[in-house]
Amino acid sequence: MASAGKLHRHQARTAYLFITPTMLLFLIFTVIPVFMAFYLSFTNYDVLSHMDWAGWDNYRRLWQDSLYWLTFKNVLYYSVIFVPLNILISIGLGVLMNQRLRGIRLFRTLNYLPTLTSAVAAATVWVWLLHPEYGLVNGLLSYLGINGPAWLAQTETAMMSIILVTLWQSVGSNMVIYIAGLQGIPDYLYESAKLDGANAFQRFRYITWPQLRPTTFLVSTMSIIGALQLFDQAFVLTQGGPGNVTKTPVYLIYQQGFNQLQMGYASAQAFVLAIAILVFSFINMRLNKSEEPVV
Repeated sequence: MASAGKLHRHQARTAYLFITPTMLLFLIFTVIPVFMAFYLSFTNYDVLSHMDWAGWDNYRRLWQDSLYWLTFKNVLYYSVIFVPLNILISIGLGVLMNQRLRGIRLFRTLNYLPTLTSAVAAATVWVWLLHPEYGLVNGLLSYLGINGPAWLAQTETAMMSIILVTLWQSVGSNMVIYIAGLQGIPDYLYESAKLDGANAFQRFRYITWPQLRPTTFLVSTMSIIGALQLFDQAFVLTQGGPGNVTKTPVYLIYQQGFNQLQMGYASAQAFVLAIAILVFSFINMRLNKSEEPVV
């Protein structure tokens, strides 16, 4: 018993030794900056002058900032379209790429490649693809006799263009997650369903979809968080325009903090956004909460 206790203590010390560097990095680069930003949200810090305590002034100003709430409206519109499409396309690709066919790994790789691309680099390429005069998209539409719009310069199409680009870049990683979920479903469930005469749609509805609820919860939560934090594509593709229809909360925080040097006000905006992310994540958790399917 004594030797077993010594072994257990030795293993515990070794475990603490290995996780200490990671925890220190997390503390230095995550926990401390969060508390510092929270403190800054109660100041009028502008980098150049002395930091003064402002109390709740930044949050009172934020409550009356119509532009900030407009960015929330924009990102909610983006989320309502992006999140369901992301889930549907990802699960569709997952089902297709989970087939046991020759060369299927090549197609999985091709679908996953956009995820590995830098968001800024990919958005820069899409600026050219969606150019109204010499862009490839409008060039292909012209062969069909369709006069393509100015995708990134019109209020009707600017946000949809951002949704298109972000979908193209995000469905690959979610496809891999769904493939992992699909491969965890026992084969005997499908075999029993086939013996009972269930067709492909019924097998998907009553077996695949319920079994993928935990996977869908993960994908939907990450999609919601990513949607509310949209920045790179909106910055590169449209710079928040036209007419602020694609300006997002993170983009506005960036402008307030780094362009106008209003770090205190930008910190207040960031914490309101963080609370919004927590609220929507909690709502999504409640909507997806259910008992694990019985296998």
